Amino acid sequence: MDFDQIIDRRNTESIKWNWFDEDVLPMWVADMDFRSPEPVIEVLKARVEHGVFGYGWPPKALKGAIQAHLMRRQGWDVAEEALEFISGVVTGFNHAIYSLTEPGDKVMIQTPVYPPFLAAPEEAGRERVISPLIRRSDGKYEIDFDDFEAKAASGVKLFILCSPHNPVGRVFTREELTRMAEICLANDVLICSDEIHGDLVYSESRHIPLASLSPEIAAGTVTYLAPSKTFNVAGLSTSVYVAQNEALRKKLQTSMTMLLGHPNILGTQAALAAYRDGQNWLDEVLVYLEANRDYLVDFVESELPGVAVWKPEGTYLGWLDCRALDLPVSPQEFFLKEAKVGLNEGASFGEEGKGFVRLNFACPRALLAEGLERMKAALAKR
Repeated sequence: MDFDQIIDRRNTESIKWNWFDEDVLPMWVADMDFRSPEPVIEVLKARVEHGVFGYGWPPKALKGAIQAHLMRRQGWDVAEEALEFISGVVTGFNHAIYSLTEPGDKVMIQTPVYPPFLAAPEEAGRERVISPLIRRSDGKYEIDFDDFEAKAASGVKLFILCSPHNPVGRVFTREELTRMAEICLANDVLICSDEIHGDLVYSESRHIPLASLSPEIAAGTVTYLAPSKTFNVAGLSTSVYVAQNEALRKKLQTSMTMLLGHPNILGTQAALAAYRDGQNWLDEVLVYLEANRDYLVDFVESELPGVAVWKPEGTYLGWLDCRALDLPVSPQEFFLKEAKVGLNEGASFGEEGKGFVRLNFACPRALLAEGLERMKAALAKR
């Protein structure tokens, strides 16, 4: 793959590239600016050439391909019957809230966090409980276990975990995951684990699926994952959930069946091709992303005074602390207006995100360099 190739996405109905004005370089929403794996493209061409797009179901080989992928990448042995499909991970954890809790129940999240986490509990008529992550002086985020345990013991029924964490880039250790899970077990708190970035982990870290820690933890956990971030096929709306507890799985299967969307026939074909034949592409893109990550961190540290960044262990998202700039507007507004760079507003990730921006570095190096140079020039003019 030539990940340095710049592909014009302006006229492809891309949310990322058409949200802002044309003079803005978009570095926000989490999809890559890379061509998807060739096996995915070829299988979609063949399916389109067939010309009939009636109702369908996932290919028989798809669950086996996912099993092999999870074992190879994460060392997780999952039975076929534990795997089910859904149209998206956000759809999935909203479904879990409706299926596994009752109106008025408490649902816990850790902030700053991906914005749909913030909205989901209250949209479902549940009470949102926040256990904020702690940001160390070096920018690394850690779990406040005293607060986490106190909140879990306050009557929480469901904990929604983001692992690896978006936006802070943490790949939690076995010890951290085990302690969170054991606190939940002790307080009868079910866990919904969003592991959509589980394959996007860099060389110094290893993603550990929460449900792989023990049979007891697996029995109280539903895990959501997808080929979307891993293989850049987010627009094909195909995701997976893993429910190893049969009772939980039946609850999820039987609830709201008339309201949930199903993966489409192109999406499931693409998922099979990605998981089965896209492994070499994934190996290559991880090398490229890690180099981009290092370039981003080095540039921020040397060229953007007043901006701080901690080197993310996973995801392709940089979490930039701009609070020391003391800007008259939010940093997202400043860089949009003065640098013509489109970033995510940190405050949308929760109160703890104020003064931050999120930057997507899954793009050709030339675009990353251009965006950072624009930001440098904007700061120099202040």
